[in-house]
Amino acid sequence: MDTDNPIIYGLEFQARALSPQTAEADIVRFLVGTQSLKFHDNQVHLVELDEETGSLKTQVFQHSIGEIWNLQASPADPSNFITCYNTLNDEGICQMKGAIWKLPLTETDAHEIQKLENAAEIDTTTYGSDLRIITYHPTDGTKVVSVVDNNFVLWDLAASAPKAVTQGTLASKGQPKFTTGKWNPHNTCNQFVTLNDNHVRGWDFRNPTDQVWAIQSAHSQIIRDLDFNTNRQYILSTCGDDGYMKFWDIRQPSEPVMSRMEHSHWVWSIRINRFHDQLVLTSSSDSRVILCSISSISSEPFGHLISSEDEPAQTDDGSNKNKMEDSVVGRYEEHEDSVYGVEWSSADPWTFASLSYDGRLVINKVPRKYKYQILL
Repeated sequence: MDTDNPIIYGLEFQARALSPQTAEADIVRFLVGTQSLKFHDNQVHLVELDEETGSLKTQVFQHSIGEIWNLQASPADPSNFITCYNTLNDEGICQMKGAIWKLPLTETDAHEIQKLENAAEIDTTTYGSDLRIITYHPTDGTKVVSVVDNNFVLWDLAASAPKAVTQGTLASKGQPKFTTGKWNPHNTCNQFVTLNDNHVRGWDFRNPTDQVWAIQSAHSQIIRDLDFNTNRQYILSTCGDDGYMKFWDIRQPSEPVMSRMEHSHWVWSIRINRFHDQLVLTSSSDSRVILCSISSISSEPFGHLISSEDEPAQTDDGSNKNKMEDSVVGRYEEHEDSVYGVEWSSADPWTFASLSYDGRLVINKVPRKYKYQILL
């Protein structure tokens, strides 16, 4: 891709589930799951970007057992991924379920819809009916956590069938339900973080009966998503229906380190770049994706050498660098519907994808101007 022009891929059905193919470190690939009301019509699309030509190569797979609400690729095996899907049980009642799938090894004609191999079912019905997410351990493809009702459950996938190992429960007045959860990638991944309403809670798998920290009323309305800075141990980001993205130091949870409102409606997704953590993506029901540079709380506060016309600022090591300002560096308006998902590529730190409910997948690049400011 020699330009910063977006690449658009249209799906036949509505969609809200998006994941980078995390275990693929050399090729830019994303998985997309559809949400057709006709359960047998649902599909998983594997979309690959040819970075030299800017063209897309796609494969389509049947997911005929239900509409996909969440999808996540394995961190260890590029052929494995998990879906949380809505289907009909034997009584004709809609029910959320989870399953592990395996992509076929052989490639076929791009117009042919292929079959997926169902590697295992993850039966969460013992813990409740409202399954929200099943999320992989950040590096271990044999461990996942399911978030269902007011429970989070650690599963071992190494056995012949998925086995529940540890359970944590949010027990309080009114039995509030979790809305989602995410592993803390730090401290040997012993912590799991949950959202319920507008609260954030941290739990330790070694003693899951008690929360280890909490951010009460982190937003004025429901929180939709969270993400950790993989390069700074205690920094957490959140976003929600109040239109804000906020950054927290979990050691001092009483006040956010920073709050910014860049969207005019609910913010559904937030992602911090794993390699250049000043780059933060958000997506919203206002049909926009916004890329911000939040260098003041990043591990790379100094992004570029200043030009000869500017007055140089000396850093601690004596080099002439200026601290990059916190600002919006890109507004992307290729979508015409709510943008439910945004993800960085696992293979290229400058590439990201966004997905709106009308089935439009858009792949964009960080503007080269800011890329060079970070690298130089």
